Amino acid sequence: MVDLHVHSTCSDGTFTPEELVDYAMEKGLRAFALTDHDTVNGLDRAIRYAEGSPADAPAPQVPEVIPGIELSTEYQGKDIHMVGLFIDYHQPDFAHYLEDFIHSRENRNEKMCALLREHDIDITYEALLAEFPGAVITRAHFARYLLSHGYIQSMKEAFDRYVGDHCPCFVPREKVTPAQAVELILGAGGVPVLAHPILYHMSDERLDNLVAELKSIGLVGIEAIYSTYNTAEERQIRGLASKYDLKISGGSDFHGANKPKIDLGTGWGKLYVPDEVLENLRPGRK
Repeated sequence: MVDLHVHSTCSDGTFTPEELVDYAMEKGLRAFALTDHDTVNGLDRAIRYAEGSPADAPAPQVPEVIPGIELSTEYQGKDIHMVGLFIDYHQPDFAHYLEDFIHSRENRNEKMCALLREHDIDITYEALLAEFPGAVITRAHFARYLLSHGYIQSMKEAFDRYVGDHCPCFVPREKVTPAQAVELILGAGGVPVLAHPILYHMSDERLDNLVAELKSIGLVGIEAIYSTYNTAEERQIRGLASKYDLKISGGSDFHGANKPKIDLGTGWGKLYVPDEVLENLRPGRK
């Protein structure tokens, strides 16, 4: 069993990269892909920790750590996520893009802090970074900060009142298109996968058009096995994969305590991504 969509504290998960390796061992996973949002900061840590883990404890199998990323993109006004697997994350053009993207995100986060201060919330970007060291700051971090400092009663309230789309303290991020993300992942030697397409709530025609467009420029896979899918939804995405000759990918989208009902490897309890899904996705595999 494998899990090809996992997040750490380097983006908006609550497990460190090292803790993910240990937990994957505990869960008996043969491999997992660390796919943090728009950052590869946890990859060296996870890979080195796995390489240094003894094969006989605490589980009989040390998981393979697949180097990955989840890129934020925009398509016709919708947020679309592209997962890249087996990326060469030290490739210069790829690293340069991420550096530029991080600077753009930092500017956006500074603006959001200023807006929150206008709403009588004592917050600075420096304070956020201090509270979540090493993380790429997302709106989930803003919400956790507001919750821990007593400004709200729940994470949901933060999004409803302050940082959700169209709320007074929300500032949209600069985003690439899904097509650009596919090209970026391919340029880094990786395998581009359209993440959780059901979650975009597109019409069948619109989703079909997106998949066709991305396939034409090199999309390799589509996430057909996912924590929240029901049987009909999985069948729908498998049908798209067959229509456009795409490989199947699958993962839990594990975030630890930030998505407490979704567990590593098993999602809501019934998720199962077989080893052959990973093997079919390996670069060079026909």
